[in-house]
Amino acid sequence: MSKKVLVTGASGFIGSHLCELLVSQGFDVKAFVHYNSKSSWGWLEDSYVKDEIEVVLGDVRDFDSVLNSMQNCKAVFHLAALIGIPYSYRSPLAYLKTNVEGTYNILQSAKTLNLDNVIITSTSETYGTAQFVPITELHPLVGQSPYSASKIGSDQLAISYYRSFGLPVKIVRPFNTYGPRQSARAIIPTVITQALSGKKLIKLGNLHPTRDLTFVRDTANGFVAIYRSDQLYGEVVNIGMNYEISVKNIVELIRSLSGTNFNVEVDQERIRPQNSEVERLFCDNSKLKEATDWQPSYNLEKGLVETIEFISQNISMYKSDLYHV
Repeated sequence: MSKKVLVTGASGFIGSHLCELLVSQGFDVKAFVHYNSKSSWGWLEDSYVKDEIEVVLGDVRDFDSVLNSMQNCKAVFHLAALIGIPYSYRSPLAYLKTNVEGTYNILQSAKTLNLDNVIITSTSETYGTAQFVPITELHPLVGQSPYSASKIGSDQLAISYYRSFGLPVKIVRPFNTYGPRQSARAIIPTVITQALSGKKLIKLGNLHPTRDLTFVRDTANGFVAIYRSDQLYGEVVNIGMNYEISVKNIVELIRSLSGTNFNVEVDQERIRPQNSEVERLFCDNSKLKEATDWQPSYNLEKGLVETIEFISQNISMYKSDLYHV
């Protein structure tokens, strides 16, 4: 059995897929799930690995909760975060408390307990609109939303713990991840849920920005590949496909693959403030490929087909009439 590892945000979209991958590779997984009165395990409730992991409920904003959950672990994959960009305009302080203070709790606990590997999850949103493409890890960091600013802060805090205390930190910076279990707030499930619900007029925000999209299982494999690398301590590593596509073209591809027919209406409520929109994201993944054996298994069409199938089988879970911030 491999070393015991803690996964925060384990009940969420990427976290649940990562837990399944880690179990399949022989890791002893402790899943940190946000404390709730129903003791719900989120996406882990119906996971085929639910009986093979240890689930602990807590709050990443609570130092005692984090420290206790990390006992007897040798590594942590820290994915817990507030990620919805629109909600960060409404409640910036919530993002500071969860994303910055939460990361501090992870780092300080890992330092106290002398962990061997501390994986911190970043986001391509920290780059802002691309100033050059493809975007390498040397691209400037620009906080175009309170969300991205909070993630820049947590990333820099993590790097400071590596430089100040020698904490074995690695920062994983995924570009846009999609696939089964993703929140309806994201562009791909937003389009799919409205289309499969029979809507003939789909409401969206800006159609011109480009994104670099990675299927969730490929993203999870990237996390594990970075964990296993001996070269990446104190480093930031992108996970992406080295391919960009506009929101407009994503919509057209979903319409074709889902066999649906609809028109698109731009909804002003869904448009970011003018100076906050990230217009272009296009990943340079050469560092990841050079430092690890990571290779993606999914192209965009293959990943979208699986995503459409999942949502079609679970359409009752989604509220396609509502705009989720």
